Amino acid sequence: MQTVLIIEDEKDLAELIAFHLEKEGFRSVLAADGISGLSEARSANPDLILLDLMLPGMMGTELCRLLKGSEKTAGIPIIMLTAKGEEIDRVVGFEMGADDYVVKPFSTRELMLRVRAVLRRNGEKELQGGTICIGELAIDTQRHLVSVSGEEVLLTSTEYKLLMNLAERVGRVQSREILLQNVWGYNYFGDTRTVDTHLTRLRTKLGSAGDMIKTVRGFGYKMEQT
Repeated sequence: MQTVLIIEDEKDLAELIAFHLEKEGFRSVLAADGISGLSEARSANPDLILLDLMLPGMMGTELCRLLKGSEKTAGIPIIMLTAKGEEIDRVVGFEMGADDYVVKPFSTRELMLRVRAVLRRNGEKELQGGTICIGELAIDTQRHLVSVSGEEVLLTSTEYKLLMNLAERVGRVQSREILLQNVWGYNYFGDTRTVDTHLTRLRTKLGSAGDMIKTVRGFGYKMEQT
């Protein structure tokens, strides 16, 4: 049974989400503020976190940043829940490392579909083991570890998936729409700038190896060994 941590200060909403998750076969853990949410994430080791943006004690964006910056919790996918639907809020959420974003009010059916989609792509394993080496970049596909010049680079599940899509198709241009389909796994409700935001973060984390990810203006991206 997979565990979903719900960090939401609206008690009625949190309990409603937990009810539907349990109907779908998940185990739910609830936290009503940012501090207890951080503690539960570290102790419960959930398979996914549903994180409200506006929380007492600690903003959801700050909590997301802390979770994605810790080796113990960086691999846990996060879906942000918020009443704010402006583009800037989505961008900030993704920049902090969120894997998806749902604007309130939302249908529980849509939320359950997104939960399953995020868990599915996070749990996908490479069919073949081994290490992909491109210049100074090395990707251990069995352990999902990425290193640059021997130094490990900590990536979120979405960043890793994006990197794999590019690394497995070196020299081939991929459109933003194709990357959305391959990485997010469903018809995303926002726009393709989501890809740009994640790839900007990925390039930064990869340092000098990030220069191998080239932008093809008006179309998409490709990885090219320099």
